[in-house]
Amino acid sequence: MRITGYRTLTTVQEWGRPVGDANGVFTDGVTTVPIIVVETDEGITGVGLGPYADVERIFAAIDGEDPRAVTTLYDRMLRQTFKAGHAGSVFGTIGALDTALWDIKAQAAGQPLWRLLGGRDRRVPAYASGLDIGLDDDALAAAYEVYARHGLRAAKLKGGLDIERDRHRLHLVRDVLTEAGRGQRPGLMLDVNEAWTRKQAVRHVAELERTLDLVWIEEPVRRWDAEGLAVVGRGIRASVATGENLTGLEQYRPLIAATAVDVVQMAAVWGVTHFLRVAALAHAYDLPVSPIGNSPFGLLHAATSVPNHLVSELQDLRPPVGVAVDLRVEDGAFVLGDAPGLGVTLAEDEIRRYPRRSDVPTPEGPNVRPERAGHRLLAVAEPAPAAPGRYATPMTGAAAHHHDGLPSAVRH
Repeated sequence: MRITGYRTLTTVQEWGRPVGDANGVFTDGVTTVPIIVVETDEGITGVGLGPYADVERIFAAIDGEDPRAVTTLYDRMLRQTFKAGHAGSVFGTIGALDTALWDIKAQAAGQPLWRLLGGRDRRVPAYASGLDIGLDDDALAAAYEVYARHGLRAAKLKGGLDIERDRHRLHLVRDVLTEAGRGQRPGLMLDVNEAWTRKQAVRHVAELERTLDLVWIEEPVRRWDAEGLAVVGRGIRASVATGENLTGLEQYRPLIAATAVDVVQMAAVWGVTHFLRVAALAHAYDLPVSPIGNSPFGLLHAATSVPNHLVSELQDLRPPVGVAVDLRVEDGAFVLGDAPGLGVTLAEDEIRRYPRRSDVPTPEGPNVRPERAGHRLLAVAEPAPAAPGRYATPMTGAAAHHHDGLPSAVRH
């Protein structure tokens, strides 16, 4: 079998509600999802969800190769880009191609990827993660009621701009999940997307921990600040979770050496091989791992095969437009199917008919670090105006209680 080519597509995730974090909110609830499809001379194609920046140059490393030599080809792609650096969207492109190759390898073997990788249990524990900083109280409760109906008993909220608002929202979701769990205490996490300084993180989390039991605080300070993450970890009861934005084992080593991370995370977009290697590194230090991302199909399969998987992030209960996946969510877990490979099929005509959207961020965000991040003296209390279909600065503080421009329910 030989790799003969690739094609790229871009679809969208339709959330049905505003989504975002401390770096901004997509008010129309629509985000882009790039896709790479790798082709072979035997007619088997593999799917990888992720960017395709500089894909032509990276693909040259695997063109004409046997796609079943996945890990070797992964290293060839890294070598192909080492001079300019393999980070950001370039690393994501390598990850998308890598995931597509694992898809092909498992299809060629006639097995679902989870079984090919050595998994025994097709169930992958999940936690709810609504990208919910832009929701008012009614919409927030409605969103987590939907997750609760699928058996999820742990939730990660977005925050970091107003500690009192974070406390209020965490208590609200705790009550929703406690009721759904008939009194069982839920697991609660808070993700602030690198919005704080070291002292802010310790002070704010300690304040939350007066009335809440947090499983973890995610990305409390900058992703590379090993010393700062360690300071935060020593100053709070909750675990420190980080790693979704790290690209390569060399970026994890200083954090692990400094005992700066308690829950090691990897983003779905970085690929299956990256996940497996980071999981092995973390296991050597008795650290649990937790994949993140809205379409973590490859990492869900891989999670079944590692001994230190803790829980995986579940964002939207629906796949992107034009994407079907052989999995379901029940009793608080992803349940993988028996379709060979990833179990992902694409309706490419449907994807191509969808109006194209620009995924180039404006200087104000979202997904652009705010100018005052880590340098805010006071809570962010007022939302910035946003054009229809664009984004807004997250709603926080008292203004959030009186805003009626967001949907009051989530439809699934």
